[in-house]
Amino acid sequence: MADIQPFRGLRYDPQRIGDLSAVITPPYDVISPAEQHRCHEAHPRNIIRLDYGLQRAADSEDDNRYTRAAAAMGKWLDDGILVREGQPALYLVEHRFQYNQNTKNRFSLFARVRLEDLTSGGGIRPHERTMKGPSDDRLLLLRACNANLSPIMGLFRHRGEGIDGLFPGATDGKPIASATDSEGVTCNMWAISDKRDIDVARGLLAEKPIYIADGHHRYSTALTYMHEQRDRHPGAGGDEGYNFVMMTLTPAEDPNLIMLPTHRLVRGLNPKLLAHVKQEWSAYFDQELHRPLATPGETITGWTAELAREGGTTFGLYGLDGDSLCLLRARPGMMLPVQPSALGDLDVFILHQVILKQMLGIDGAEIEEQCLAYTRDGEEAIAGVDSGEYQLAFLLNPTPISSVLAVADAGVRMPQKSTYFHPKTPTGMVINPLWDD
Repeated sequence: MADIQPFRGLRYDPQRIGDLSAVITPPYDVISPAEQHRCHEAHPRNIIRLDYGLQRAADSEDDNRYTRAAAAMGKWLDDGILVREGQPALYLVEHRFQYNQNTKNRFSLFARVRLEDLTSGGGIRPHERTMKGPSDDRLLLLRACNANLSPIMGLFRHRGEGIDGLFPGATDGKPIASATDSEGVTCNMWAISDKRDIDVARGLLAEKPIYIADGHHRYSTALTYMHEQRDRHPGAGGDEGYNFVMMTLTPAEDPNLIMLPTHRLVRGLNPKLLAHVKQEWSAYFDQELHRPLATPGETITGWTAELAREGGTTFGLYGLDGDSLCLLRARPGMMLPVQPSALGDLDVFILHQVILKQMLGIDGAEIEEQCLAYTRDGEEAIAGVDSGEYQLAFLLNPTPISSVLAVADAGVRMPQKSTYFHPKTPTGMVINPLWDD
């Protein structure tokens, strides 16, 4: 169902850069403002200068972070900082990382994947809603640079086997690129250019749908860009670069594919609304208070462990009961305002439909962007309320990967930022140029 192809990637020349770790970054949408500045200062050719440039007070139509990204990319190409692969390749990447005090590794495959419109039952299946602001930003960058700078993360079903098994001996040699990111995750990458190996991978993926795990905004942006280019080039053959998007493809059953929670923070609500909203919850939820422990770290560890034991349709609320966490447990048979079967037993969907939307009035993209913030750090969520910056924090369990696939297969979508896959492939390992070879 999926058409994957090798591509002639752009990579940093190690002789010109030295340590690749100094120029890679996390995906743009998980970079805080402080980290954005740190990456700019880390190295004059850090990929952040292309993928997530700084805004300036004097920005204009002719001088802004998108025009500066295009200019920097052009100069790096002219100076040989970025070099084009000699022949088309797939790129096998290993993530080696620590999790729960154990060393783990996971393999994924960089490929360019043919774009298709997101229709129910199609070969490319989304699971999350998108927001207009990030989509507009990514489209302006794509128009300026004409390249996929950061990969979309895609999943596919593969019977629990690692994708590295498709390429016996591929990892015996030295990687063509290695880097360690800011979280201590080491990425090793090998180029797969043998036609037989490529045909095996293409044949395997041709039978399977691809599920968008991370990068919904980048995918929708690539679709928009593809249609723009097709309108400009009505006689094109269909295999031009803009018909594809760069993805890292990972088996969904890989035991080292880790899902982390994404907690919600709320601000900007009328205090009078919060004063009586708890009374409304009693029709939907059973409530249970949990006191804090000796330290913030112990408290979050204890509270998240209790959430994990409860599982299912339980989440935590902080901000209305002093320094205690209120566990909200959805009552069996609770009727939701809208209840697609694939979503009805997910805590994040119940939170958004019943509390955020129905009771707090946080409904629609514009008000969500004003009132909601997100973090995967529980301590940060609690501290945000304690500081007064936010009014409420909702702590959630990680969404099961099986639920992500079920939602995508059903053709429905979770609220934005319902998932956080770990570790993420850094930006800067390889770039997919969309111009002709």
